[in-house]
Amino acid sequence: MKYVDEFRDAGLARTLAGAIAQAVRPDRVYRIMEFCGGHTHAIARYGLPDLLPANVRLIHGPGCPVCVLPVGRIDDAIAIARQPGVILCTYGDVMRVPGSGRLSLVKAKADGADVRMVLSTLDAVRIAEANPDRRVVFFAIGFETTTPPTAVAVLTAQAKGLTNFLVYCNHVLTPAAIQGILNAEEAATVPLDAFIGPAHVSTVIGSRPYEYFAETRRKPVVVSGFEPLDVMQSILMLIHQINDGRAEVENQFIRAVTRDGNTKAQALVAQVFETRPSFEWRGLGALPDSGLRLRDGFAAFDAERHFTLSGGSVPDHKACACADILRGLKRPADCKLFGTVCTPENPMGSCMVSAEGACAAHYTYGRFRDHAA
Repeated sequence: MKYVDEFRDAGLARTLAGAIAQAVRPDRVYRIMEFCGGHTHAIARYGLPDLLPANVRLIHGPGCPVCVLPVGRIDDAIAIARQPGVILCTYGDVMRVPGSGRLSLVKAKADGADVRMVLSTLDAVRIAEANPDRRVVFFAIGFETTTPPTAVAVLTAQAKGLTNFLVYCNHVLTPAAIQGILNAEEAATVPLDAFIGPAHVSTVIGSRPYEYFAETRRKPVVVSGFEPLDVMQSILMLIHQINDGRAEVENQFIRAVTRDGNTKAQALVAQVFETRPSFEWRGLGALPDSGLRLRDGFAAFDAERHFTLSGGSVPDHKACACADILRGLKRPADCKLFGTVCTPENPMGSCMVSAEGACAAHYTYGRFRDHAA
């Protein structure tokens, strides 16, 4: 297939659904976690659970970078933005994530802070060039997909001799999150049979990093594309593995992902960043070796070395279930705030902010009305 519409063919989807129905064993339940928020969005948008047998359960994972950002890091970003002479730049969905007291970067901007949405990291570099008398801080978030552009921005600023460009780094690592999920105490009550591996992340890191989970934890992984037929085929591949007692890494997304990934992007990241000993994730807590920070050689660009930040852990809104949803313990509709107090226009938690968040996806496409937990 060559074109997007071919990956959305209803007839082929029904054929795959029939193959899945024939493959599943009626005496067991298949619990499959789609790690990536992009897959969660596609699953809700195209109503894929409606095509699956009742004993195939899709469990949402923590693969939305906006959703896993803890409240304390948002609070620190707001504190940076309020500093005199600072321009804080970041991606659009980050600006609406509520921090303490439901304060967000959007509200800080309304109160007078200079917060600007950018479409790329180099937009922030250009803003720094145009404002040499002000400190421009790029609030960097994301998994391995968005880390190379941040590395490029730092190297570009260095090459241009910019002394007013800084990065507040919140990049996190996918394999560490999967490890955290499997190590969590709740793993015994939320059994997982397999993972749908992320797509965009895997174009950078390749499929090799998932082999550890297949070999040591006996969890099959299929790296999947984002289109509905991609996801359906990946589910079928996982069911075959589970039935056969296999635990392997398979690559459904062969048109974009290789085993070794993008080695040039990996080299850029390794040049600029190093692994933090620990980093806090919303819902998962502090995970070892799960986040990145700038290397000492790039300390001049590190916002955490230029500003005094609290760096503390701040609890979520007590009624918000985002933490449990990110761990797969709850579905969006299980949250008491979902669809009433908490909506995309009035998000109480991070899962309702980003389009890739499980709550936002379920609310937008009305899937919460369909299936009981």
